[in-house]
Amino acid sequence: MKLNLLSCDTQRPDKRAIARSIAEISLHINDSLSNELTEILLEGDAVDIEVEDKNAGSALRTLRKLSIDYEIIE
Repeated sequence: MKLNLLSCDTQRPDKRAIARSIAEISLHINDSLSNELTEILLEGDAVDIEVEDKNAGSALRTLRKLSIDYEIIE
């Protein structure tokens, strides 16, 4: 499943938690790339990630916990 991460709506986002979560839920994304994607997301630009279908439910819960708005692409 492909997700488009749109924004993070917390006043003080936890960059480490967001980067760690992106690395854990995404396919083909390592720690350094997840840090870069986190910076891009927090600057206000959308980020595309791919999640395994079997992990989709927990991935979406994780994003909601971190107050990350997302859109399901596929």
